[in-house]
Amino acid sequence: MRTLGTLVLSSRPLSWINTAFPFGLAYYVLTERVDQVLVVGFVFFLIPYNLLMYGINDVFDYESDLRNPRKGGVEGALLPPALHRVTLITSALVPLPFLVLLVRWGSFTASAVLALSLFFVIAYSAKGVRFKEIPFLDSMTSSAHFVMPAVYAIVFVGEGVSSLELLLLTSFFFWGMASHAFGAVQDVVADRQAGVGSIATVVGAKGTVRFAAVLYVLAGGALLVTPWPLPLIAPVALLYLATISPWWNVSDEAAEEANRGWKWFLLLNFVAGAVVVLVLFEWWQVNS
Repeated sequence: MRTLGTLVLSSRPLSWINTAFPFGLAYYVLTERVDQVLVVGFVFFLIPYNLLMYGINDVFDYESDLRNPRKGGVEGALLPPALHRVTLITSALVPLPFLVLLVRWGSFTASAVLALSLFFVIAYSAKGVRFKEIPFLDSMTSSAHFVMPAVYAIVFVGEGVSSLELLLLTSFFFWGMASHAFGAVQDVVADRQAGVGSIATVVGAKGTVRFAAVLYVLAGGALLVTPWPLPLIAPVALLYLATISPWWNVSDEAAEEANRGWKWFLLLNFVAGAVVVLVLFEWWQVNS
């Protein structure tokens, strides 16, 4: 039971909804039905997908996590080496039944998108690839983890990506990049001590915060040119800007203090999600 609890903690339960929600919302809005695909896909992106993503991350980031004071709680498990093997095996096996069903039900194109999504999940942290250590590509890959479930839903139902969907996905992608970049700020010291690269270790804490701010502005701006009432989602970007603003001039030495802002993100993401749901369903009712 203790091992199971550690694996659950490693999968970041507070972040489960961030990957399942984009798939579920996109699929339901496009199909207007609750079926086996929605249920299996939602559960897959809720738990197995996150276990694979964060389990691999916690194993291959162990050395830097040892130096990171925020690890060992809701922001990530500190996996003892004795659990590394079981974590990797479990992370690989748990998704398989879901993947078999989704591949069986979906088209070749949908399966290709799903495979690409899993590639990003693995390549982000796995030894020998480590996209997370390549500045800017780290934020792009991290954002793809959250955007790809929505892309998969769109492709699964056989819809081409419309100009509106492209704007929404672009906004979501900018949001994901910004959130990853700001999250990397708090780990500057620990990552440098462990010899781990990131956008923040290369650009610096202050520069990364400002880069994140630009991305939040772009995310909100993309929404302003969408049909009414979708622009009502745009002001959510201001909440994120307000949250990171105290660290506009943060030094690398004081970067760990940005964790206070990051903790607000855990709540803010739920608020943002609620706004997105309410506005999208209002738009859907008007246009259905």
